[in-house]
Amino acid sequence: MVYNNLVKHILDCGGIINPIYIDNKYSGGTGLCNASILYVNNTLHMILRNVEYTLHHSENKKYQSRYEGPLSYYHRDDIRKLITQNFYCVLDKDNLDIISYEKIDTSKLDVKPLWTFIGLEDARLAYWSNKFYAIGVRRDTTTNGQGRMEFSELQINNNEILEINRNRIEVEHTGSYCEKNWMPIKDKPYHFVKWTNPTHIVKVDLSNNISKTIYLSKDKINLPFDIRGGSQLISWDDNTYLAIVHECDFIAKNINGYKNSKYNHRFIIWNSDWSLKYISEPFNFMTAHIEFCIGLEQIENNIIIVFGFQDNGCYAVKVSKNIVDNIIWKLLKNVL
Repeated sequence: MVYNNLVKHILDCGGIINPIYIDNKYSGGTGLCNASILYVNNTLHMILRNVEYTLHHSENKKYQSRYEGPLSYYHRDDIRKLITQNFYCVLDKDNLDIISYEKIDTSKLDVKPLWTFIGLEDARLAYWSNKFYAIGVRRDTTTNGQGRMEFSELQINNNEILEINRNRIEVEHTGSYCEKNWMPIKDKPYHFVKWTNPTHIVKVDLSNNISKTIYLSKDKINLPFDIRGGSQLISWDDNTYLAIVHECDFIAKNINGYKNSKYNHRFIIWNSDWSLKYISEPFNFMTAHIEFCIGLEQIENNIIIVFGFQDNGCYAVKVSKNIVDNIIWKLLKNVL
């Protein structure tokens, strides 16, 4: 059972929501989505993804036209590629307004793309060893679109954000096609949850550009869909970790031969030994079929969640930790 419209419940409990947007002259009027956040050095930092397309998703089987399926990507006529650019933003931690933003300058390290998905996708922001990293998947370095997680080290100046180093991380199973959506563990530098069910923890060695398994659970929970990565992991009650993950009901071809997707999210809590303590029932944020959350942070007694809506909008929500505790333990069911 999916809990519908979690944002409405949050607002009814006194939380706030704020749209995240930048001037159209920088985004080209195309989609803003899938932002990650990080509170460090008394500043709420954000990486905001801009995709050079507009997504149309027909809900409830009401198609845009008989020539298109429920899931359609609209590009510029002269560019048939999925291109991502990223903006570094600073948010007001109280009202969630954007204080400043700058496009991340990647020109120093960019090379001619070899595939049609271009740029660093769904970058999570981390601050380890006194360095800022945007960490996401890049698929434009091979002719078959093989994806690997990449660390983009950022130099943050007053009016300029530069990518100054780029590390592409290989995995132990080198035949893997696409690595993506690794979840940074905020207080464990270079550690990630690679998979949630069963839990798979890796640590990245930047000196050798490889990742190694630190923990792999033998237990897998019986759920209808695979649980995929989402937000960073933040410290929670009783020496645990909290994150938001997603699952996707992907239909390669429906009855008319078109693909379709439906995303839902879950709260996850791990114990300190990485055993699972809690998995919530699935929920959506604002009832759309295409929503995606990679932003979760705690500032004092408030929780901030940022999510993308149909790849065309981005929203930040703030609510007290007590309300989130009530959502986890009283509103939503633990499916373990």
